[in-house]
Amino acid sequence: MANTWQSGDRREVLHVAGRILAGPTEARDELWVVGGRITFDAPTGPADVRTVRGWALPGLVDAHCHVGLGAHGAVDGDTTLAQALADRDAGALLLRDAGSPADTRWIDDRDDLPRLVRAGRHIARSRRYIRNYAEEVEPAGLAAEAVRQAGRGDGWVKLVGDWIDRSLGDLASCWPADAVTEAIAAAHAAGARVTAHCFAEDSLPDLAAAGIDCVEHATGLSDDTISVFAARGIAIVPTLVNIATFPAIAAPAQDRFPLYHKHMLALHARRYATIGAAHDAGIPIYVGTDAGGSLPHGLVAAEVAELVKAGLPPLTALAATTWSARAWLGFPGLDEGAPADLVVYPEDPRADVSVLAAPDLIVLRGRPTPGTSVA
Repeated sequence: MANTWQSGDRREVLHVAGRILAGPTEARDELWVVGGRITFDAPTGPADVRTVRGWALPGLVDAHCHVGLGAHGAVDGDTTLAQALADRDAGALLLRDAGSPADTRWIDDRDDLPRLVRAGRHIARSRRYIRNYAEEVEPAGLAAEAVRQAGRGDGWVKLVGDWIDRSLGDLASCWPADAVTEAIAAAHAAGARVTAHCFAEDSLPDLAAAGIDCVEHATGLSDDTISVFAARGIAIVPTLVNIATFPAIAAPAQDRFPLYHKHMLALHARRYATIGAAHDAGIPIYVGTDAGGSLPHGLVAAEVAELVKAGLPPLTALAATTWSARAWLGFPGLDEGAPADLVVYPEDPRADVSVLAAPDLIVLRGRPTPGTSVA
């Protein structure tokens, strides 16, 4: 049914014409944004219509970033705002915050900032993670802390699955199997999905057996664990733009922890092969940058390009930051009646994903963002 208004009631309407990429195999010729929502029916009645032409995608997803987090822990409000704006201006309009010590609920009250899905604060083993980042507990307290962080988050809990064990001089699992099994069951009972930071191999079998929903980084996947993840539908968010920094992360440890140094370099060297094999096996893969901490925000286009380097077809890499990522997080895309969060590009991103780095127009909650314009 066409949209109509009462006589004399003029409304602003945004008309997007060209190619509306509503799904991997679904393209339309045009859409309209009326009252902040998407419609595929041309409006009737008095309206001020502004038109933009190009290739439209749903607002991009960064499924692993950290809003409100810096190198030394929580950051102030101005820095947090700058992080969120950097993501927005890169076209990332839906963010999964994969752990932050900052209270960022005020972002929800800002119509000009991306939608944020929180995982509470990282849960780490005592003295086995970056200082000031996590709630640190011992195994006996893991389940209770998972429930507490489920209450702080928006349907997600984040565990630190492995980290360097200085007594071993290498990466090692942080938790015994029974502790993660109890914690994941408790989080699920509280209505939250669970993900875990995992660089290495050791923690993956126990986390998979415990029913984990997702693993971040996943550079330690092997043939055996790839088959398990694929069979159980466990998703991964590789954060390849962060994995690129492994040599620099490991360099200071070369003399004191040579095993760790060698291990990190090996994980880095096979990163593309690992993620490519995960894709070939059918493991769900989503785009995440690990922005915050040591990496700047606004890297979503670079991560899509990295997934293509790892062997994902361009259309699959696009889906990992648009249609499938939004469905995974429970948000609509370019659907009739959906909130108008979309990005318009001058060329077809299906032909060349590098187009994502230079959007012509970003529309958030039905409004073009500052710095982008409508002809």
